Amino acid sequence: MPGTSLVVPVVLWGKYAPTHCISCVYLSKDLKTLATGCYDGQICLWQVDPDTLQMIPRCLLVGHTAPILCITRASMIQDNNYIVSSSEAGEMCTWDLIDGKCREAVKLQQVHTNMQAYHMCNCEDLRLFCNGYYPEIIVMDPFSLEILFMLSSKQNPDWISALHVLRPAKRKDDVVLALTTTGMVKVWTLTGAENRHQEPIYENESKQIRTLNAVCLQCCCYNQRTVLVVCTKYWQIYDAGDFSVLCSYLAPRGERWMSGDFLAMDRIIMWSDAGKGYLYKLPSNKLRGKNINNSSIPDHAEFHTPSTESDSPFLYCLLNQPDGKPLSCPPSMHFITTTKQNKPNKSRYLIRGDSEGNVMVWSIPEISPAQLEEIQRQKLPQPVTMKATLTTSLTEAWAGMKPSPVGILDQLEKQEEQSVKLTASIYLPLQSRLVVGREDGTIIIVPANQTVMLQLLHGNHQHYKGWPQHQILSGHGGRVNCLLYPHREHARYDKNHLVSGGVDFAVCVWDLYAGTLLHRFCVHAGEITQLLVPPNNCSARIQKCICSVASDHSVTLLSLAERKCVCLASRHLFPVTTIKWRPNDDFMIIGCSDGTVYVWQMETGHLDRVLQGIAAEEVLYACEENEANNASSEVGLANPAVHFFRGLRHRNLSAIRHATQRGLHQLQMLGAHTNNDDPHMQRNHNSPLSIQGLRTNPKDPESHILFFDIEALIIELLSEEYETMSPGSLEAAGLINASEYLKVAALTQSASPDAHKKIVGILAKMKEGAETAIAKAESVLKQSGDHFKDGNEANSRNNKPNSLGPLEASHGMEIAQLLLSLLHSWGLDSDLDRVCQVKLGLLRPMVPISYGVLSKANHMSLFLPTWHNTIPVDEESLPNDLSITNSLPPELIRQEQVTRIFTSRTHWELSTTLTTNHLLAIIALSHTLMSMSNATFVPEQERNRKLHRQSTRVNWSKTDEEHEEMFTQQQAQIKQGWSLLATLHCVLLPDKVVEHGAKNFKRPQVEMMVKRWQHHCVEVREAAQTLLLAELSRMGPKGRKLLVESWAQYLPQFTHIETINQQINSPVPQTNGNINQQPHSPDPVDEEFEEEEEEQIRKPSSLSELKKKQSTAVIILGVIGAEFGQDITCSDNNKRRMSEERRKSSVVEGFGPGNNNLARLTSMALSHLLLAPPSQKLPAHIPLRRAAIDLIGRGFTVWAPFLDNSKVLLGLLELCSEADRLVPSMTYGLPLTPQADSCRTARHALTLIATARPAAFITTMAKEVARYNTLQQNAQTLNINMNNNVLHKAKPEILRGVELLIEKMQNEMADLLVELMDIILHCLDPSQLKNKGLQDVFPAVCRFSQVSHCSQTRRIAVGSHTGSLTLYELRQGKCVNIRAHSSPVTALAFSPDGKFLVSYASGDNKLSFWQTSTGMFGLGQSQTKNVKSYSTAPIADVARLNPMRLARLIWMNNRTVSLMLADGSETRFNV
Repeated sequence: MPGTSLVVPVVLWGKYAPTHCISCVYLSKDLKTLATGCYDGQICLWQVDPDTLQMIPRCLLVGHTAPILCITRASMIQDNNYIVSSSEAGEMCTWDLIDGKCREAVKLQQVHTNMQAYHMCNCEDLRLFCNGYYPEIIVMDPFSLEILFMLSSKQNPDWISALHVLRPAKRKDDVVLALTTTGMVKVWTLTGAENRHQEPIYENESKQIRTLNAVCLQCCCYNQRTVLVVCTKYWQIYDAGDFSVLCSYLAPRGERWMSGDFLAMDRIIMWSDAGKGYLYKLPSNKLRGKNINNSSIPDHAEFHTPSTESDSPFLYCLLNQPDGKPLSCPPSMHFITTTKQNKPNKSRYLIRGDSEGNVMVWSIPEISPAQLEEIQRQKLPQPVTMKATLTTSLTEAWAGMKPSPVGILDQLEKQEEQSVKLTASIYLPLQSRLVVGREDGTIIIVPANQTVMLQLLHGNHQHYKGWPQHQILSGHGGRVNCLLYPHREHARYDKNHLVSGGVDFAVCVWDLYAGTLLHRFCVHAGEITQLLVPPNNCSARIQKCICSVASDHSVTLLSLAERKCVCLASRHLFPVTTIKWRPNDDFMIIGCSDGTVYVWQMETGHLDRVLQGIAAEEVLYACEENEANNASSEVGLANPAVHFFRGLRHRNLSAIRHATQRGLHQLQMLGAHTNNDDPHMQRNHNSPLSIQGLRTNPKDPESHILFFDIEALIIELLSEEYETMSPGSLEAAGLINASEYLKVAALTQSASPDAHKKIVGILAKMKEGAETAIAKAESVLKQSGDHFKDGNEANSRNNKPNSLGPLEASHGMEIAQLLLSLLHSWGLDSDLDRVCQVKLGLLRPMVPISYGVLSKANHMSLFLPTWHNTIPVDEESLPNDLSITNSLPPELIRQEQVTRIFTSRTHWELSTTLTTNHLLAIIALSHTLMSMSNATFVPEQERNRKLHRQSTRVNWSKTDEEHEEMFTQQQAQIKQGWSLLATLHCVLLPDKVVEHGAKNFKRPQVEMMVKRWQHHCVEVREAAQTLLLAELSRMGPKGRKLLVESWAQYLPQFTHIETINQQINSPVPQTNGNINQQPHSPDPVDEEFEEEEEEQIRKPSSLSELKKKQSTAVIILGVIGAEFGQDITCSDNNKRRMSEERRKSSVVEGFGPGNNNLARLTSMALSHLLLAPPSQKLPAHIPLRRAAIDLIGRGFTVWAPFLDNSKVLLGLLELCSEADRLVPSMTYGLPLTPQADSCRTARHALTLIATARPAAFITTMAKEVARYNTLQQNAQTLNINMNNNVLHKAKPEILRGVELLIEKMQNEMADLLVELMDIILHCLDPSQLKNKGLQDVFPAVCRFSQVSHCSQTRRIAVGSHTGSLTLYELRQGKCVNIRAHSSPVTALAFSPDGKFLVSYASGDNKLSFWQTSTGMFGLGQSQTKNVKSYSTAPIADVARLNPMRLARLIWMNNRTVSLMLADGSETRFNV
C-alpha cells in the first residue's frame, strides 16, 4: 500500500508569500471554504467566515504540474468536504478540504476546460460532466475519478465549447444541452443507468445556430425556456423550445465576455475579462414561457395597448473595483447563490481572483422594480456602481503576520542587517548540512538541524552569538540558480565537490570542506537553469562530467576531473525540455519545446542529427524504454518523493509520473533490494531528514520543507545503538538469539561426530553473522564517517578560518530531538513537560508549526502560517512564566500565547490524518528511545552515555560503583520519561485535549492505523497496534459495535473456491440499510462516533476502492474480534472471565454466540489470506497477509470453531519452516525482508495459538504426524518427495513450540503425553538417541515422571492419563500399547539394565513390573507381560498435591525399585 511509509513534513515558509497567480476560483456552497487554483499548479484553500466572508489562507495543495483550469465540488452531502480539480496537463485530483489530503489522482489523455457537478437521477451522489479539448462529453465519478460513460456526437462532431445539464420540470430524466465550437446545439437525454460498456450514446437532436466559439451556456432555473448563450463579443437569449434568438447584446468596448448567469427570470449578470460585473434587465416582452406575465402574447389582455417596456435589455448595475492596476491575464470569476440558515432570501456573490493573487467579493445588490424604473427614467440611464465588499490576497495575509513567518536562515538577516532572498538549496544528509544559494551570489553552508532549531525552538541556543557557525562561498556575480552535490547522485564523484550555476552564465566547482573555489566554467551564454548528472553506464570520461542547461537553450557536459568542457550542445532554437541518454551509442538526446529533437555525440561534441514530428517522438520513446530496462542503476531505493520533487523542481512531467509509479513498485520491492552490492544505493536517499526547497514560481524566494522519515530515523537510531555493542553484549541483551535457536535446530540434524563440528561452526558463523550484520550497519554509517575523516585531516592541516570544523557521521539523535520537540503536545501535562525538558532534553516550540500532509501519489498539502492568526487567544490564560516578560513587544507575547494554545490544543484539531501520523511518530520514536540505553537529548548526559559505553572497566574503584549506581538510576528515570511520553499520546491525549478546551478534537483515524497493523518497520507497527487498540477500547462497546456494523458490509464473502476478486459483483449484504444517513441518536458515544464515521458514508465508487475497503474490513473486524470479542482475557495467567460478563460483552461486540455469522465470515477471510496460494492479485508476503496471520494468532479462541485447525497450523508452519535461514540472528527493530517478516509473524502466531489452545495444538499436530508417517511408508509407491513436506521442513519450529508448552503448561501437557512423544520423536533425528539419553537430547520432556528412556534397549515408555502404557521401540520404529492401570499413570521407570519397566498409578494404588520377552535370537513377536504387581498405601488428599511432583520411581539396582512420594515417604519393592 503506497503511503504507508510514515513521513512528517514541516514547512518553514519565510517572510515572503508565495506567488499566487489565480487561474480559477471556487467557493463552497456553505461559504466556509474558498479554493483558488493558480497558473503554477498549486491550489490555495482559504478558511472563510460565512457571516463576514473574512478569508484566511489555510493551506496550499501541491501536486498538479500545470495551470489549474477548473475546480468543482465532489459531493452534495453537506459535510463531505471534497473538491475535484483538473489541470491543463490532464491531471485530476480529489482533495479533502479539511487537511488537503489527496484522495485520488489520475492523469487523463483529455484536458477539461469546464466541469459541472450534477446530481443525476437514479444516482446516489454527484457526477462530473466535463467538456474540453476533445469532441465528447465525459461523465466521471468524482471520488474514483473513473470515466463512467461518454456522450458522443453523430452530426458534425466537434469540440464542445459549453454545456449545461438540467432536469426539466415534471420529468424524471436529465437533459444535457451542449454547444460545439462550430455552433451546433445538441441535446442528450439520460436516464441514469448509462455505463461505459454500452454502445456510444449519441445526441437526440441537434441544430445549427449562428454562435461560434460560445464560452458559456446557461438555462434559467426560474423559467426553463430561457437560455443564455455567451460568446466573447456578445451574449444572446434563446428560446429553448425552437432555439430562436430572443435578444442579443454586444460587449462593452475593449472588453470580452467571460461568462454569465441568471439572477431572476428577467435579470442576468455578466462578467468580462476586465474583471467587471454587469447586471442587465431583460425585456420581458421578448421572453416566453408559462410563468412570464407579458403583453406580447395574443391572449394577453394588454396585447393591444402600446407597450411601455423597451425592447432591448438595459444595464442597471455595474460591479467594478477602481484600482487601476492593469491585469496581466484575465481574472477568474465565479458566481454563487446560497441560502443562509437565518435569512429567508438568497444571498448572491460574485468572486474574482486575479493574476496578482487578489481575491475580491461583491455581494450582489437587490434592486426593486421601482428603483429599476427610476434608473430607466433618467435622461442618460446611469447604472448603479458597486465596489467590492471585500478584497484580500496571500501577500496581504502574509503582511498581517506579526512577527513574519520564519524562514530557514533568518539568523543571517540579524547578523548582516539586510535580507537577501534564498534562491536555491540542497541538503546533504550524511553531513546534515544545508547548502543555500542566495540572490546576491553567495552560497551559505550551515548545519541543518541547528539552523532549524534556532528558528523553531526555545533553548539556550537562542542566546549564543553567531550560532550555528556557517561557511560562505562567494564567487558568483548574481543570483545562484541551482546547486548540485554530485557525490549524492552517484558515488563515483569526489565527495568534496559541490557544483553551482548562477545568473552570471557561470558554473562553479567548489571544495565543500575547504570552502574554496576550484574552477569556474564560463561556457554558456545565458543563465544556468539546471544541473544534472549523466547515468552511470556512460564511458569513463563522461562519468566524470556533470551536465548543465542554460537559458540560451544550450546544454554542456563539463568534466570535473579535466576541468574543461567536453561537449557544448548549443544550436537549439527553442528552450530545452527533456534530456535523455543512450550511453551505449554515446548519444545525448535533447528535446526542445517546439517538439524537435537533437541527437549529440557526447565524446566528440558533434551534432549527429535533428529530428522532428513522429520520428522525434519515437526516438524519445525508445530512450524511455531503454531507461526502464536499466533503471535500477538510477533509481535504487530512492524515496519516490525525492524523484517527485526533482520532477517538480525541473517541471518534468515524465519524471513525476515515473516517480509515482515507482513509488508503488518500490514498496512492493522494499525487502528485495537487488543492489546490495552498491552501498551507495541504500545509504543514498532514505535519510531520516531531507530538506527540499519549495517555490511555486521561479521568481519566488524559496521556502523549505523538512521531511522527517520516521522509519529511516528509527533505523538510524538503532544502528547507532547497536554499533557500539559487542556481539557478546548483544546476546546478553537478548538481541541475538542464535545459540538457543541453533540448539533446537541441531537436534533435527543427524548426530554424526562431524555434525558436531558443523554445529560449532554454525554457532561461530552465527556470531560472525551477528557481527557482520552489525558491521554492515556500521559500515553504512562509517562510510559517511570516513569521508569526513580525510576531509577533516585536510581541514586541520589548512585550518581555514571559514571551514566548518569536524562533521560527525550520525545525526539520528539530533533529528529525533528536533522532531519530538515539534510534535509533542506541550502544555497538556505540566509535570511531563518538566520531565521532557529536564530529563529528556526536548525543547518547546517558539512559533506555531506549519505541518504538511503527504498523501496519494505524493501530492502534498502544506498548512500556511497565516492560518495561525485564526487561533483565538484567551486573555486570562497568560501562563505565569510569561508575566515577567512585560518588557517584550506585545506581538511576541501574543505569538508565545498562540504557540502554547497551538501545541496543546489546535495541533490536534487540524485533521484526523495529521493526528494519526503525528501520534504514530511520537509513539514509535518514544518506544525506540526507550529501548535504547540512556537515550536523552540533554547534552552532558549524552556525552556521559558515550563515555560510559566506551569504558569497559576492569578494576573497579568505589567511586566507579557510585557512578554506576547513579547511571543506572538515571537510566531508569529516562526510560520512565519516554514511557510516560508514549502513554500520554497513546491513551490520555483525547481527554486531556478536550479538558484544555478543544471543541473539535480530531480523533486518530482507525483506517490509517489498520493499514499499518503489519507495517514493515517494527516500531511503527507496534505504535499503530497500541494506538489502534487504545482507540478501540476508548470507543467503548457501543462505538465498537457501530464500527463493526459499518465495516461488516465490506467483509469479503468466501466459499472454499472463490477468491477475493471474483465476488465483487455479488451483492454486498446490507447490514444497515441506511448507509447514507448517519445514525442520529442522543447517545453521547454515538455523537463522538459520527465524526469518525465520515469516511464510510459513501459507498465505494470503484473496484480498487472496494478492494481496499475489503482488506481494511478484514483487519478491523479481525482486530475487534481478536481483542474484544474473546472469552479469555489476554493476561498471562489466562483466568477465565465470568461467563456472565462474557456473554454480555461479546453480544455487544457483534462477535457473540448470537452473531456467529460474523465471526465465521471473518475467520474464513483470515484463513483465506493465510492459505491462498500466491498470485498476481495477492502476492505472497504482503502486509495484508501478515496481518491475517497475526490476527489468527491473537484471536484464535474466537476463530477456532470456524477454522480447519490442521490447515491453519500447517500453513503457519510452512511460513516458519525456513526460519533459521530467513530471520537474521538479530531480533531488533531493523526492517526484515518481507519473507522473514512473514516468518516472524507466523512464529509469533503459532506461539499464541499453542498457549491459547494447547490441547488443540498438540492433538492436531499428532494427527498430522500420524498422517505424515503413513505417507512416508508409502512414499515410494506414491512417488512423493517427503523432504518437501511441511512437517519435515518445520521440525525445529515444532520442537520450539513443544518445548514452550512444556515450560508453560505442564499440567495440560501431562494429559497429552503420548501425543507429545509422537511429535517429539517425529522431530528428533533417530541418530541423536543412539548414544545419548533422552535427558541430554531433549531434557524438557524428562521432567515428567511418566516418561522414561532406556538407552540399552533403545526404548521409550510413556504412561498416559488413561492408564495405558505406550512403548516406543526405536530400533524397529514400532510402537506398542498396553492396558496397564485403570487410572492415570503417575510414574514409570526402566531398570538400569533395561529388562524391567516399573509403573505406578496413584489412582488405583497399584505398582506393576513389566518385562519384555523377545523371541529366540530376537526373532518372532516381542511381548510385554506383567511380571508382578504390588498394592501400595493410598496417598492422603491427593487432590491437594501437584500431580507432577506426586511420586518418583528410582531403581536402586537391577532388581530393587524405590517409590518416593510427595509426603516424603519412601517404599522399596523387589521384582
